[in-house]
Amino acid sequence: MPQLSIIIPSYNEEQNIENTYTVLRDILQQCTESFELVFISDGSKDGTYEEIKKIAAKDERVRGAEFSRNFGKEAAIFAGLELSRGEATIVMDCDLQHPPEVIPVMLEKWKEGFEVVEGIKSSRGKENPIHGVTTGIFYGIMSALIKMDMKASSDYKLLDRKVVDALLELKEKNTFFRALSFWVGFKTEKVYYEVQERKYGKSKWSTRSLVRYAVNNVTSFTTLPLKFVSIFGYIFVILAIGLTVQTLVRFAMGNSADGFPTVILLLLGIGGLILISLGIIGNYLARVYEEVKGRPRYIISNTTDKKESK
Repeated sequence: MPQLSIIIPSYNEEQNIENTYTVLRDILQQCTESFELVFISDGSKDGTYEEIKKIAAKDERVRGAEFSRNFGKEAAIFAGLELSRGEATIVMDCDLQHPPEVIPVMLEKWKEGFEVVEGIKSSRGKENPIHGVTTGIFYGIMSALIKMDMKASSDYKLLDRKVVDALLELKEKNTFFRALSFWVGFKTEKVYYEVQERKYGKSKWSTRSLVRYAVNNVTSFTTLPLKFVSIFGYIFVILAIGLTVQTLVRFAMGNSADGFPTVILLLLGIGGLILISLGIIGNYLARVYEEVKGRPRYIISNTTDKKESK
């Protein structure tokens, strides 16, 4: 069993594979007894998996798997967890925006007895201002909803083998790795890093994909949005009672006003909230529907070690 496994989800990262392998190999050879690199090609449309195969053919410490289609980063992370064999496992991005220089620090914390070592962003690096604002709003909302500080957290973290096993025992298909690694508990420590610039290619995250990611992860991890539906209902019941009292008082005083604009505004407001509430409920019903079907998180079409995972 290797001492350390590095899980590297990769989507259209053909340009980064060779460089990522070289940088990680040079660092890991100096700080750990043995290691393996597990690349997961998440239905990439370029030559990502071909690059992985080339490296795996010349270095037995490199393993790779290819999804039959794009299943998403969460699926790629859990595929990596299932394929990993290390006593400790680190999840990191293929573009090296998660600086590999932090790995030796994570390993030292693990050897001190910490079972989860969280990578915390001290700086987000250079990014589009609009994307930075939307990202900040997203993580702010996520933090409030799941009652965990997600603003500086990341998928960059080290997990002891017992933590990996605990995560793999979870039966749910819709997963949120970053939050679940908080949820499982265990002895945790933090290390800080600055997000690095990509050497090749561009980020695959857009505002649209970030919104979709937020909705999927919130509804897969917490039921708090459902409680908002009840809160909206209580608020409008109170407003309706207040408006009724006001109307009756003005009518008794012979000063009733034309109520048509008020009625229209109330209908629009209540109708909008009803649709929002139905949308929230619909998202949860969709999650239930997907879980009940029992489909796998992902399908692996090829692996470099000729092993399949379900």
